[in-house]
Amino acid sequence: MNDTITHTPVTSDTDLAELGQQLRVDSVRAAAAAGSGHPTSSMSAADLMAVLLARHLHYDFADPDRPANDHLILSKGHASPLLYSAFKAVGAITDDELLTFRKRGSRMEGHPTPRLPWVDVATGSLGQGLPIGVGVALAGARLDKLPYRTWVLCGDSEMAEGSVWEAMEAAGMEGLDNLTLIVDVNRLGQRGPTRHGWDLDAYARRIRAFGWHTVEIDGHDIGAIDQAMTTARGTRGAPTAIIARTRKGRGVASVENQEGRHGKPVPDAEEAVRELGGRRDLRVEVQPPPDAAPPERGGGDPHTELPRYPTGGPPVATRTAFGETLAALGSLHDDIVVLDGEVGDSTKAQLFAADHPERYVECYIAEQQLIGAAVGFGVCGWTPFAATFAAFLTRAHDFLRMAAVSRSRINVVGTHAGVAIGEDGPSQMALEDLAMMRSLHGSTVLYPCDANQTVQLMTAMADRPGISYLRATRGDTPVLYGPSDAFPVGGSKVLRSHPDDQVTLIGAGVTVHEALAAADQLVADGIRARVLDLYSVKPVDTQALRAAAEATGRFVIAEDHHPEGGLADAVMESFGNGFPAPRHTRLAVFTMPGSATPAEQLDAAGIHAASIAAAARKLVAT
Repeated sequence: MNDTITHTPVTSDTDLAELGQQLRVDSVRAAAAAGSGHPTSSMSAADLMAVLLARHLHYDFADPDRPANDHLILSKGHASPLLYSAFKAVGAITDDELLTFRKRGSRMEGHPTPRLPWVDVATGSLGQGLPIGVGVALAGARLDKLPYRTWVLCGDSEMAEGSVWEAMEAAGMEGLDNLTLIVDVNRLGQRGPTRHGWDLDAYARRIRAFGWHTVEIDGHDIGAIDQAMTTARGTRGAPTAIIARTRKGRGVASVENQEGRHGKPVPDAEEAVRELGGRRDLRVEVQPPPDAAPPERGGGDPHTELPRYPTGGPPVATRTAFGETLAALGSLHDDIVVLDGEVGDSTKAQLFAADHPERYVECYIAEQQLIGAAVGFGVCGWTPFAATFAAFLTRAHDFLRMAAVSRSRINVVGTHAGVAIGEDGPSQMALEDLAMMRSLHGSTVLYPCDANQTVQLMTAMADRPGISYLRATRGDTPVLYGPSDAFPVGGSKVLRSHPDDQVTLIGAGVTVHEALAAADQLVADGIRARVLDLYSVKPVDTQALRAAAEATGRFVIAEDHHPEGGLADAVMESFGNGFPAPRHTRLAVFTMPGSATPAEQLDAAGIHAASIAAAARKLVAT
């Protein structure tokens, strides 16, 4: 390849054009070294990145945790060579590290992740950068009162994602003038042209409809890019979208604006570098952010008491205990923020809103935006709780999956779970949520059966790393435990036990109460049954399960969930590695429910007390 050409410092438009070429060259080189990657998608946005770095981003790369740092989210995460080339240009990484792109053990992963300290969130699943950016911008504008700007660079292909438009409406309604979206309209997606091609006005009309200010530019005109970003920074009362017409593979004739070149290195990297004018080693001095005091958080009123429910007193729904506990935790910890999916009156999250309205964010019926904003608040050091009906969290599963990749710390609460909700029918019943949440890397999954247990598990969630999920039921349930009972994550509770136990009945949530009733029925048959409340579905109490298997040799596992991936699978995964599994029967929702009362639903699904007792009798008799 050509000898290195050095131009420093970067000040003039000519220097910026050279920087854009350097970013293209380094994107080509990184993908060539890896033998894979997306250089053409990087090359289209190189001039946009060059101007942003040199003239508009305020960031201290030596101190990525500085409170007033701008946030840059590369929503088109496949263009990671561009981002890594930018990190090289600011001196954050070396050329040698850049060329470890996509190699095992390298921080230069195929799509960006927070293994790099300058990356807020993992990207690559398209349509997520803007929803997360809305959360980051909200945190800065509404709560922290910090002067940073959130920049989101996305591609035109991902503008087809519904999550982008959920975010557009949220940002427009909130008037987030500290948020700038840069749309790289390079016309070509993975398999061919995008829906609107280079029709910038088609994008602008739609974006303006959501209350945004828009600027349409040639994305390779340095002066136009600079002016557009200046306009964005000066716009008040609305977010700004810079809609930039670019050419995919810009500067290399064999790939520029050519179909079929997505996700592939250029055919001849050395020739491409020559065509782009050779290697450069420009260094950009990014403007530091203004001095700003870090937000004061972590305090609260230490005298606030958590809810206490009398054992044997009136039944209480776990969703009610969730809402009352959340409000109390909000007084104890001033870093908690709550996000609602427009069902706060039913989930009882509105109890938090009544006490802490400034930390309550209404996301409306937009579950992808709900989780995206929660991730964004987490980026800014807040402790988010996102709540909606458990059934509707399935819409946001990809956001949860990517939150796990991002190493995010967020708390998710799904209420109205299972057939026990009753007459609303299957569209409102979460029967897949345990499987979905258990499958997330590093997740915690909790399913309380009574109010006091809910209080303790909520308290544990507030301090727990990773993604924590609490499943709550709609109907009132008896209060089994005292306010002082402890429920460590990863534990369980034995509610009935005798040396002569012949079978163990295992439940969680609503089925714990059914298992207790079944144990009472079995006494009349001379059958003693151990009852285990497996409130921690992940991590599961392997020690207690193995002890019960040794003692009784038989399990009946009852769950208000489909049989795949739920409670029974969590139980049986505790066995193996030389420890034999007990004989067992799993009772779950095997059929498609209809409308019926809660009691009729449990009966029809075969997870009520009589069905549990019948299954136990059969196991004991054989």
